[in-house]
Amino acid sequence: MQFLYPFFLWGLLAAAIPLIIHLFNFRRTKKVYFTNVAFLRAVNTTTSSFRRLKHLLIMAARMAFIIALVLAFAQPFFPSKTGVGIKVGGISSLYIDNSLSMQNELDKKSYLDKAINKVEELLLSFPQGSQLQLITNDFSADEHAVGNTQQIKERTTSIKFTHSPRTLEQVLNRQKNLASKHNSQGGNQYIWFSDFQKSTVGNLSKLSLDSTDRLFLVPVQSKAIQNIFVDSVWLNTPFVREMQVNQLSVKLFNTGETAVENLPVKLLIDGVQVSSTIATIPAKSSTMSTFSFNIQGKGFKKANISFDDTPITFDNDYFFVLNVAPKIKVLHLSGQNTSGKYLPAVFANDSVFTYKNYAASNVDVGLFKTVDFIILEGLQNIEGSMKLALDDFVKSGGSLMLIPNQSPDLKSYNDFLSAFNIRNIQAKKSITSEVTPLAEPVKSSSFFLDIFDNSTQKEMIQMPNQNALITWQAVGEKLLNFRNNQPFLTVSEVASGRVYLLGAPLDIQFGEFARNALFVPIMYKIAAQSVAQEQTAFSFESNTISVVLDEVKTEVNARQPIFTLRRNKMEFIPVQHLVGNLLTIELPKANQLNENQLLESGYYELILDGKVQKVLAFNHDHKESMMDFYTVSELKNLLGAKKNIQVFDKVDDADFVSTFNEQNFGVALWKYFIIAALLFLALEIFIIKMMK
Repeated sequence: MQFLYPFFLWGLLAAAIPLIIHLFNFRRTKKVYFTNVAFLRAVNTTTSSFRRLKHLLIMAARMAFIIALVLAFAQPFFPSKTGVGIKVGGISSLYIDNSLSMQNELDKKSYLDKAINKVEELLLSFPQGSQLQLITNDFSADEHAVGNTQQIKERTTSIKFTHSPRTLEQVLNRQKNLASKHNSQGGNQYIWFSDFQKSTVGNLSKLSLDSTDRLFLVPVQSKAIQNIFVDSVWLNTPFVREMQVNQLSVKLFNTGETAVENLPVKLLIDGVQVSSTIATIPAKSSTMSTFSFNIQGKGFKKANISFDDTPITFDNDYFFVLNVAPKIKVLHLSGQNTSGKYLPAVFANDSVFTYKNYAASNVDVGLFKTVDFIILEGLQNIEGSMKLALDDFVKSGGSLMLIPNQSPDLKSYNDFLSAFNIRNIQAKKSITSEVTPLAEPVKSSSFFLDIFDNSTQKEMIQMPNQNALITWQAVGEKLLNFRNNQPFLTVSEVASGRVYLLGAPLDIQFGEFARNALFVPIMYKIAAQSVAQEQTAFSFESNTISVVLDEVKTEVNARQPIFTLRRNKMEFIPVQHLVGNLLTIELPKANQLNENQLLESGYYELILDGKVQKVLAFNHDHKESMMDFYTVSELKNLLGAKKNIQVFDKVDDADFVSTFNEQNFGVALWKYFIIAALLFLALEIFIIKMMK
């Protein structure tokens, strides 16, 4: 038997007080004389013997009461079975996994509720004076404090599900960092309640634990569960076109051991079903589904993919936003002696485009950052600040098209285009009588796929007669070329941008390309591909997101605009930073929200001065949807070999708390000594009252 607080044993000296009182009776005696002393002597002898026995029993009961009470305060216990118990001098840090996967249910009760209930039971086992700490995936400021059992129990009532999963390495590092800020008298104990989801716990082999610390793993799960979720969604065209057939591709993933057959999957836009399909998903694999839909009305549309998959329901809807018929910003820069009549006819009279035309010698290069597509037509040379600005524009994701001058400065062209891996630009003598027809394009290529429909895929088309002014080393894809394979129109991928190079001016003396039926659809397609696809949805795992806004106008010396995120009745101001038109937002943690607020998948309106600036869609991370967990045997194989790490079977066991107590606290005896003290006190009262 050992004692938790052995310094209380000094209280055993108090057991001598009844002994002293009974051995030295300081009461004064008074002699009384009687005539018949023989009879009184016999009575006196009998009374003294009985009184002496009674006093000895009372003394023994009092001494036993004091001894039992002192031992109860010293908290005796039998050592734990492991031989290494919980150290009172250290900090006991409890971690409750409140990630979304803990929404799974067992016996109609969520894993999180089961974990909280067991933690509350376990708190009763810690002795008074224990330094306790509770952390969750929120990593909130409240976790810095060390409290008693009552304070920790109060905190468990406010735990909510969070959108931020943490790796166990992050959890352990946080526990160690927080424990190091408090003066502990011995090793620390870390107790984890988690479902140990393989996709979120990280690499368990990287767990580094001090030799004086102990780690207890309590799995809160049973087995892997089948789940279906949307892996990704993308458009098959650069943007959504109004009143035309659009196609959306969806990748569905099945985490289960059995295939899912004939799963109805729906596409809804603004709450109305516009398309549906039936999906069959192999086990532990994915499948592709395509939705065709027609949409009316421009602007942002709330869309989502929906299906019914139980028991896991938090990822049955995937939310995203479609921007229908966005404005394509085209900037046309003309050189000297350039008629430039063909391009305005394509872009100026179409509401899809915002078209601006400037002389190249009189343009503010700052405009380049505000457009999607720049056309250089008839520039003799490209130098100076324009060259640097165009280089930044392309490498930032813009699309640039170069239509050469009738007498280009080839050195300037080579210097400029070499940065885009277009080299060896040479002049070819232009003779109108030597024009030859262009070769038919590859109609099945991704560029021409939606230019030629099924009825024209196999038809011969009238190709324009054309001559080339320049030749170059073809880099990238040849969109149009001559029958001798000499390039006429090529596209080169540069970082996230594109560079298109045409082999001759658009003037009629060089050919018929600008008057051919292919000219308009090709220019439309180039402009359409220049639109940077906006991110349709964001993940809660990305705590910081960036959003490109339309021009935000503020007055001189005005305060920084404050944006608000709103979903239904919930509204909050996130941490934000605005630079130009780029707004960076930091999502709040679950504990930073007000009571009854919760970040859920869905649509959030970005509000400025009461007006909706943009609609954003948020979804939970795919990692949470992978319903594959470490089993108890796997955890023991990975970590059980270490002496200071203990893995319990599972939290569902009815005797979990008692087993934990026996293994780590031992068998506490203080309750029995309290009972013994009360019994000795009752015995003393009995002796006084009954022995007369």
